[in-house]
Amino acid sequence: MVTAGMSCTKKFSKEDNARATILALSRTVPPAVPGVTFLSGGQSEEDATQNLNLINAIKGPKPWALTFSFGRALQASVLKVWEGKDENVAKAQAELITRAKANGLAAVGKYQGGLDSAAGGQSLFVAQHAY
Repeated sequence: MVTAGMSCTKKFSKEDNARATILALSRTVPPAVPGVTFLSGGQSEEDATQNLNLINAIKGPKPWALTFSFGRALQASVLKVWEGKDENVAKAQAELITRAKANGLAAVGKYQGGLDSAAGGQSLFVAQHAY
């Protein structure tokens, strides 16, 4: 997923990022590859979901399935709601289902946005994070 680095002073629109992602993929990933799975890379939950959605919503040839393997951008709200407390398990599970559905919709370009979640707009960037 093409996005400006966190320390980059110039920011680009989500539409520009989506177009740049598709262009980069079309130039480097053979059509025979069945899919591309994106990490959230420290984006907020909502930004990661919206970016994935725009990539999939843009018209034009995309011979691969473009989907997600989000870690922090799928779990942040869940962990915030849960707080390690047994009495919050059901609420945390509902939050996970909500986030998973949102990303499932984004993976087919049908996410409408505006999801209210516990950590939806919070940046999940961690400097010097290593995978």
